[in-house]
Amino acid sequence: MSRPALEVADIFRDRGPAWRRANAGHISLGQLKVMSAIENCRTAALGGHVARCEDCTYTTIAYNSCRNRHCPKCQGAAAKDWLAAREADLLPVPYYHVVFTLPAPIADIGYQNKAVIYDLLFKVSAETMLTIAADPKHLGARIGITSVLHTWGSAMTHHPHVHMIVPGGGISPDGQRWVSCRAGFFLPVRVLSRLFRRLFLEKLAAAHQAGRLSFFGAHLYLADAQCFTAYLAPLRKAEWVVYAKRPFGGPEAVLAYLARYTHRVAIANSRLIAFDEHGITFKWKDYRIEDRDRYKRMTLATDEFIRRFLIHVLPSRFHRIRHYGLFAKNACADNIARARELLAVAKPDGQPAATAVDPSKPSCPCCGGRMIVIEVFERGATPRHRPTGPTNVIRIDTS
Repeated sequence: MSRPALEVADIFRDRGPAWRRANAGHISLGQLKVMSAIENCRTAALGGHVARCEDCTYTTIAYNSCRNRHCPKCQGAAAKDWLAAREADLLPVPYYHVVFTLPAPIADIGYQNKAVIYDLLFKVSAETMLTIAADPKHLGARIGITSVLHTWGSAMTHHPHVHMIVPGGGISPDGQRWVSCRAGFFLPVRVLSRLFRRLFLEKLAAAHQAGRLSFFGAHLYLADAQCFTAYLAPLRKAEWVVYAKRPFGGPEAVLAYLARYTHRVAIANSRLIAFDEHGITFKWKDYRIEDRDRYKRMTLATDEFIRRFLIHVLPSRFHRIRHYGLFAKNACADNIARARELLAVAKPDGQPAATAVDPSKPSCPCCGGRMIVIEVFERGATPRHRPTGPTNVIRIDTS
């Protein structure tokens, strides 16, 4: 794939230094590291290698990737590797997509307490699903869940929500049979919403009482217990958004659907349109509109664009993909094997057959021959060999 005309990296390289100076003292170390990684991704700063075609001697230079999980260019390959590892875990049953969203007042304090609030969002949404699914009035089974955290809306505003991919059924409590959900219906979203609201507010209040929350600026007054209780009071009666649908046509469609969510970042390079004196123009989707008019353009001042991108930097070592129930890592393999046994289906045969062309080893764009590495150069070094023809570096954008 050819390089997009505009990248987040281009914006950071051009305006990043000035933005960092203007916001000194208000940028976290994690945000600074993300900016640096994206700016240096696939440049000489990270080193790379020179490859030459065995047949026609066509020569290219490829620079190393930063592999930062917030980098738009690095997530495509990471997603492919992750999906390949998950392929053997898929079951031959319908899969459902369930979304749990935090109300705006919780999201506001979540920005100042990312590790605590995002962790609660993961755990409470999973507990909600497992509890309702285990209830004999609904499904009466142990289910498996893959959860993915997104913290943004289409316009890069702060909008924390969890996407869940769930098989349409589970293993009975005694482990002796597979319990399927009703056709086209998984679990009642109204029931899920009410339990999610109650559990989250309970655990959020407990976190406040334990001194695990911090407040700054306009929310400083919430450090007081009575003020915090009053702040949460309206949320006990408000409707919390839980959305469910069945988007899949089979196991293969599940993988394709997962690929859209697991390694997405706040904005893909493909959505960027222009970078000029007016700011950054990009495509976004207005979900409040149901027809084609929902696809729009937005222009943000460059400083605001950078700010919005960086508010979605996750805390260090925070896992944004998690597995629960039958898919919990400590027993996932045994549970999937048991589910396959109950469904009377065989385990997939080993690894997928190798293709004629390994996508990780590009063929020669000139003649299709095999490219071999003839030089590896370190960070900041200049390669001894030069590329064939115009000095264009081949860069593959996976955003």
